[in-house]
Amino acid sequence: MKIINKIVNKVTQKRLLQIEEFKKNPFEIQFNLLKNLINDNKNTIFGKEHYFSELSENFTVQTFQNNIPVRNYTKLKPYIDRIRNGEQNVLWHSPVKWFAVSSGTTSDKSKFIPVSREALEENHFRGGKDIIAVYASQYEDTKLVKSKSLVIGGSRQISMFKNALYYGDLSAVIIDNLPVWSHLLRTPSKNVALLPKWEEKLEKMAEQTIEENVTSITGVPSWTLVLLKRIIEITGKNNITEIWPDFELFIHGGVSFEPYRSIYKKILPPETRYLETYNASEGFFALQDDLSINDMLLMLDIGIFYEFISADKIFQDNPPVYTVENVKCNVNYAMIITTNSGLWRYLIGDTVRFTSLKPHKIKITGRIRHFINAFGEELIIENAEKALKETTEKTDSQIREYTAAPVYISDNETGAHEWLIEFIKQPSDIHKFAEILDEELKKTNSDYAAKRYKDLTLRMPLIHTAKEGLFYNWLKEKGKLGGQNKIPRLVNSRVYIDELLKLNSEK
Repeated sequence: MKIINKIVNKVTQKRLLQIEEFKKNPFEIQFNLLKNLINDNKNTIFGKEHYFSELSENFTVQTFQNNIPVRNYTKLKPYIDRIRNGEQNVLWHSPVKWFAVSSGTTSDKSKFIPVSREALEENHFRGGKDIIAVYASQYEDTKLVKSKSLVIGGSRQISMFKNALYYGDLSAVIIDNLPVWSHLLRTPSKNVALLPKWEEKLEKMAEQTIEENVTSITGVPSWTLVLLKRIIEITGKNNITEIWPDFELFIHGGVSFEPYRSIYKKILPPETRYLETYNASEGFFALQDDLSINDMLLMLDIGIFYEFISADKIFQDNPPVYTVENVKCNVNYAMIITTNSGLWRYLIGDTVRFTSLKPHKIKITGRIRHFINAFGEELIIENAEKALKETTEKTDSQIREYTAAPVYISDNETGAHEWLIEFIKQPSDIHKFAEILDEELKKTNSDYAAKRYKDLTLRMPLIHTAKEGLFYNWLKEKGKLGGQNKIPRLVNSRVYIDELLKLNSEK
């Protein structure tokens, strides 16, 4: 095994040197990447409309920003629709035949994110290789190359538009484009991985993977947990160690791992290592290069140029925009990407915070629209996750899923935050749980603490216990099981919580 690992390390040595280079020279790497993107796309429809030829002659980031406005999906959609209708050379210079379907948290409308061949090869595939390169360089005892990786993909199979264009979950697009040899290193089989119905696929995955010697898992924590529990149920074992004795690594992303960490420690081997990635339909962005620190290295040389706007100014006209050259630590930024699939200054919707510069490391703090700020409290997901972690530890409880929303001020009462929580292990006293959660939120968010002063604006949180399976059934009703589909944790309106509370009250 050591000989095999030495071969792997030798093969990846060049890539590790490239990673060290962008750590040392982040802006230079990003500047040249962006310049190449502009030069390569001068003759696209988008490039002509935005004067890429003129831009490339005396290229600066400032002129790039002046010529191209920041766009969300709705504003970029007319260009994407032209590609979907068979037109090429619109946003990107090479043929685009694939689209990753991204529907957000619970939206009924799908986004079709173009995926070029360059994006597959130089971003998504490279991101996967980089995980192995970085991990194997640190752990010489790894058994990853000895056996198979369990990859838990989405629930939307590959479908065809007219004109031989295809779409599906990002995971399905990647699986369908992987080289043949790579399927020897992964499970389940391609046919099972691309099954459209989550519950059918769950059973098939469990049946197939039980027979394999799985050494790692890649998946979203929430859906991976459902699969692992089903595997344990089928086998009658107590934990995964009894099924996969060589298991060592869980590569996770998509949602915060903190609410699930204590659960996984009970069903995975105690020596399991956990590696977080930041991967979306729009691209592979970051990976945890040091498993002892809970942040991720922003990958600066794999086809994506990054910009950042302070999250509290995102809805202002002409807010200041920063690059990796001038971002600061501990500021909550909305992230803008320009990609090698033709997403030009695309507002992805995520917010991040830099924990270090040179190397540039980040933590995901939430979504632009996933927060509660009905009373000026500016509560973000990072605050909520931290407070809940402390609260569950102090009350000896465990949470499976949750959501929260504002209760608006009325004639008779001040406002509040209403929480609907599905517990794995309930606290002995739900009122005590609410009191501790309130105190932890005050500690982590000074704006929340100010609004809670003497109950003048906010009163104590309202906590409801969700019946078992509530969130799962809610997503099932919406056809959102599996893949990257997520529970909306914090919402600044009552659109979701009212639906859930109604479903929770039904027998």
